[in-house]
Amino acid sequence: MHIDAHQHFWRYSPAAYEWIDDAMAALRRDFLPHDLKPELERNNFQASVAVQSRQTLEETHWLLDLAECSPWILGVVGWIDLRSPDVRSQLKAFARNPKLVGVRHIVQSEPDDRFLLQPDFLRGVSVLEEFDLTYDILIYTKHLPVAAEFVQRFPHQRFVLDHLAKPPIRNGKIDPWAQGIARLAAFPNVFCKLSGLVTEADWQHWKPEQIIPFLDVAFESFGPDRLMIGSDWPVCLVAASYARTVEVVESHLLQKYPDCKDRVLGGNAQRFWRLEAR
Repeated sequence: MHIDAHQHFWRYSPAAYEWIDDAMAALRRDFLPHDLKPELERNNFQASVAVQSRQTLEETHWLLDLAECSPWILGVVGWIDLRSPDVRSQLKAFARNPKLVGVRHIVQSEPDDRFLLQPDFLRGVSVLEEFDLTYDILIYTKHLPVAAEFVQRFPHQRFVLDHLAKPPIRNGKIDPWAQGIARLAAFPNVFCKLSGLVTEADWQHWKPEQIIPFLDVAFESFGPDRLMIGSDWPVCLVAASYARTVEVVESHLLQKYPDCKDRVLGGNAQRFWRLEAR
């Protein structure tokens, strides 16, 4: 089974999605399961994992409802207020639904560059293992050293790095980013999504050869058993079609790592989120 490990849904409103600026005007509309399903089918994906884009409990409920109505949405990475004193009761309420597989916080937008190490946030993350939930690390490259400190505190918690920590594909300055990736990948409980890369390149003029060196660092650092493909649809549409977005990873897999194809395209996602058991 091929699984898109990172995609989003939303009902668009300017107030709720103020981050969608004029340059991203193509995203100013609804994106729902019936929009994604044909893209999955055309590109030989049988399932997906939907990821939160708004930090509300309401959206987490909504994504779980969508997954209930669309069996091919195998899991939801939702948002829970991990800093709340009643985080455990929030998790108890949501964890009754087996399609909740993980939690994410939009750390990249927090003004504190050391947000991941705030005591109340650490306390909330410490509860996730109890509910068999993963945590998505959404950060910029500058946050990689802090992310390494963060995961070091939780040797048994399953983590996944989103979008390769948004590497500097536009300017090609790979070394500082690669060093941070290697340090984070040294923790065996951290996986990584090969997602969100086309939007870190020049949207209008990017070429696959600009992205490939970053994919190679990911393979060298995480190995083929901790990487999974994700489209970041519909955000990817500002830079490429769904097909072109996933083709960058798939064609590189076929050329350099053909024996790893089934793992990166689905097997690792099944194992990381324990999707078969759910």
